[in-house]
Amino acid sequence: MYFKQIFDKKLAQYAYLIGCQATGEAIVIDPMRDVDQYYELAEEEDLEITAAADTHIHADYVSGLRELADRGVNVYASDEGGADWKYEWLIGSDYDYELINEGDVFSIGNIKFDVIHTPGHTPESISFLVTDGAATNEPMGILTGDFVFVGDVGRPDLLETAAGQEGAMKPAAKELYKSVKEFEDLPGYLQVWPAHGSGSACGKALGAVPESTVGYELRFSPAFNAATSETEFVDFILDGQPEPPLYFGRMKNVNREGPAVLGTLPKPKKMSITNLTQSDGLIIDTREAEHFMNGHLDGSLLAPIGGSFNTIAGSYADADEDIYLIIDDQNLEEAVRDLVRVGLDNIKGYATPQMLMNWDQDLTSVEAIDFDTMEQLRTDDKIQVLDVRKATENAEGSVPNAINIAHTRLADELSQLPKDKELLVHCRTGRRASYASGLLAREGFRVKWVDDDFEDWEQKYGQLKSREVGQ
Repeated sequence: MYFKQIFDKKLAQYAYLIGCQATGEAIVIDPMRDVDQYYELAEEEDLEITAAADTHIHADYVSGLRELADRGVNVYASDEGGADWKYEWLIGSDYDYELINEGDVFSIGNIKFDVIHTPGHTPESISFLVTDGAATNEPMGILTGDFVFVGDVGRPDLLETAAGQEGAMKPAAKELYKSVKEFEDLPGYLQVWPAHGSGSACGKALGAVPESTVGYELRFSPAFNAATSETEFVDFILDGQPEPPLYFGRMKNVNREGPAVLGTLPKPKKMSITNLTQSDGLIIDTREAEHFMNGHLDGSLLAPIGGSFNTIAGSYADADEDIYLIIDDQNLEEAVRDLVRVGLDNIKGYATPQMLMNWDQDLTSVEAIDFDTMEQLRTDDKIQVLDVRKATENAEGSVPNAINIAHTRLADELSQLPKDKELLVHCRTGRRASYASGLLAREGFRVKWVDDDFEDWEQKYGQLKSREVGQ
């Protein structure tokens, strides 16, 4: 049996390539959309991808299931969860597919997959017990998708907080509790292979270790330790969940209704800065924040090519917009992959940072300040402090009278902000505030970026909160 866990750091996503070396067949579990990476790995191991499966309808990236189905691969998809959570693009199609339910079994060569319905994170969520039939008739591990992570379980609130189904989170948490209790009956030696690791927004406390065991999770996971009763578990699992990125709701719909088939990655053309500014579309500047703030094209967004690139682009950009990039040649393919993974396909052109530096026209800038300067300014009637940290962070300590909107939800909450005041935008370190400042400047707000450490403000000025609130 061949087993390969494939990790995407930016979305903290695990896909799996599992192959039967006796027959040369392989399956991809929870594939991303740029499926060429899986074909390259399979070819290196003399395997042929003949099947693919999703554990659920994903919310944080565009699934590669349709891409593989379009290449003639047999795909397996959940038929659980009720009428609202079906793979609409698959049902009745000409693709080679099988809808699967609790108790179903399918095989890839000598490797057997037993289907378990594990609802809670989503209604249609399934997990796969994996048995290497060439060695034993007992399973060696379980592919849990977004049901069980290392140190956590999948959040049950997304249908409400991301997809807008009011009142859905508490019933989902109760379903998750039932799934957790059934998980407790599995053999403790089973390896646990999740679909996400630390950094994913699909849970609140995911571990960085890539795999675990059933026994270890039952003993040490806070989520399982809270499962002494339904009430205690529901309260624990719903408390402190971070605000989901704005694009999560769109991803659920895209994966349910069917993403467009890429075939190959988009190939944006290199353009002059002048032609790029004359194009009718969105410019995403991938440079570091300091360079962007010192001078950028008017109306462009900041999304550095580092770890948060696709989350920021997904939360701030419209999927129907044409996209143009400021990016180095060597980072272009990485950016294209990141964008299509969150459903931003219309990548038309790019120019390099060096081309921007050599441009002979004026650029737009955003002033950077520290927390000392913010303190001097914030009591002015024409100033409003905006805190773009998570609500849980804000609750632990905040600037008096600041508005709190998480940076990944900001594009949908602009109406809450005063247009007649200058916004002083801060977070914990300045990084998230830089993304938000770029968005706000694009939307016509007057902005100053607080590029400083919030711990310094708390040490110097934290006592002001209780004093001013008490007035």
